Amino acid sequence: MEDLVSKRNAKAPVWQYFGFKPNANREPENVNEAICKLCLTKVAASGGNTSNLYTHLQAHHKNEAAKMGPVAKNRPQNPDAQVQPSISDAFARCTKYKRDSVRWNKCTDAVTKYICKEMVSFYTVEKQSFKDLIATLDSQYELPGRSYFSKTAVPRAYNRVRSELQRNISTVEHFALTTDMWSSTRMTPYMSLTFHFIDTEWSLVSKCLQTSFLPEDHTAANLADALQEALNDWGLEENKVSCLTTDSGTNIKAAVRNLGWPWLSCFGHNLNLAVSNTIEKTEKACTDRALAVCRTINGMFSHSWKRRRELQKAQVELGLPEHSLVTDCATRWGSKQKMIERVLEQRTAINRVLADDRKANVSITWQDEDVLQSVNKALKPVGEFTDILSGENYVTASSLLPVLHLIKEDKLAPSDEDGQLTANLKAGIISILDVKYEALPEASRELMRKATFLDPRYRGDYDPNIEETKRMIEEEAVIISRRAQSAHPMREEGEDNEEEAAAEPQPKRKKTLASLLKRKACAGTAALTIPEKVVREIAIYAQESPINTEQDPLAWWKENQDRLPLLAKVAKKYLCVCATSCASERVFSTMGNIVTPTRSLLKPQMVNMLGFLAKNI
Repeated sequence: MEDLVSKRNAKAPVWQYFGFKPNANREPENVNEAICKLCLTKVAASGGNTSNLYTHLQAHHKNEAAKMGPVAKNRPQNPDAQVQPSISDAFARCTKYKRDSVRWNKCTDAVTKYICKEMVSFYTVEKQSFKDLIATLDSQYELPGRSYFSKTAVPRAYNRVRSELQRNISTVEHFALTTDMWSSTRMTPYMSLTFHFIDTEWSLVSKCLQTSFLPEDHTAANLADALQEALNDWGLEENKVSCLTTDSGTNIKAAVRNLGWPWLSCFGHNLNLAVSNTIEKTEKACTDRALAVCRTINGMFSHSWKRRRELQKAQVELGLPEHSLVTDCATRWGSKQKMIERVLEQRTAINRVLADDRKANVSITWQDEDVLQSVNKALKPVGEFTDILSGENYVTASSLLPVLHLIKEDKLAPSDEDGQLTANLKAGIISILDVKYEALPEASRELMRKATFLDPRYRGDYDPNIEETKRMIEEEAVIISRRAQSAHPMREEGEDNEEEAAAEPQPKRKKTLASLLKRKACAGTAALTIPEKVVREIAIYAQESPINTEQDPLAWWKENQDRLPLLAKVAKKYLCVCATSCASERVFSTMGNIVTPTRSLLKPQMVNMLGFLAKNI
């Protein structure tokens, strides 16, 4: 046998019998001409083809060929080679799903969910790239047109999700609401309504019920009718409304007063008005120029990509955070303080860029900086509270009294280090907040006190009329318990059901000390009336130490609801109340992504469906 060179990366077993004549570098001299190691016969192997090699072995070396078994089993398989489909498979691939098939409906539901959840236009399903995507994923699925999705698929999804939500909330004993008004890009007026309750697992659940078209004048009577109609449409009872949180608009306050529902003024609106009024009316002369400089600088950088580029370079050279500037907005709470804080953070970089810009005729002077520092020092402590109390998935209303107390006694308390402007701003904000919350109806103040007492983090620490609050909660707990008892008649704990005992006689057991003591305890418990049980539960609850403020009050109630069952029902009623109307504001943020300038012709009914599905699907 000659000294042959084997084929590199050979996978076919036939290559063990063939090689190539080597050159001076011990590499194959001619890769298209293999040499049989058994008989030294040259066999053509163009491009590494092994057909001739198998044929040579079978013709001249049958024993070696037999050792490899059938040729088909030993030939290497090309993983990229397409297997020829059977007739049935080929026919199935060409057949489209029927519209009444499970698979077609499943695919259509998935596309519908994508349209609603991602807030894309119906025209998406007619774009060729989207059709190609669907065909690649499943060639048997035939995508319907946009008319089908707008007239059939989306309404069907809306009815399904709405029915499921209505079934879930129908058993809720108490719930809170928030509402607000919004206008689309075509100035079409809408009213949102969000629903908040604590479920059986003691989780705070928030749902968007509707964003309804309201073309009439926004008078108190029309707003009240719209709210009443919304509750009736969802089959909700008015006596289960714990509270409706809104802004302090005169028309909505009058509407709620006409309805007789519990009401709470939005903390975010109140704080924003306190800050704005103090700056604009009380300290306008001192702050006007500095704030105007901030807005001018924001405009200069927002309309020039060159200045933004130079600002980024300056930030890197000066070691400043690479942050963009913030513009204040009258309807965005806390934006004025964030604008001032960002300008102060970037003032050195801003001045460097503007100093080199011949067209710039503005700069931050040391007087402006002093004013902005004073304003920021007064506003920053209260700006954080707006964000904290704007949540809708955790308890907020119970923190209103503690936060107002903290703002007044700590965050905005006079300090010897305060300048005159800072002191005036602090005093002005506190004064306006005091006026707003003292002007609230007595029922609203009582609601805040009840919520604070029922929060195990506070237990009424900030309530000067704690005994009166306990008495109101006691009366309410009795009413709720008796109402639940009349709706779901049940025997009192500890009572024996004589009919069941007669129908199923139990064998006599020997009396023990434990059974006698247990019977005595049960008899004592059963002897208490509902008012007496409530008084006992309130006394037990009030004597316990408050939990850490970082703990979840709902988790505490989940652990203690069996120990304090009557009080737990009242806690569910008041701890679901929202301190702000941010839930409705978030609905409008979603609606703004749906009713865009390119989709401004959507009808109000479709707007409501799409907004509802985007928030709840």
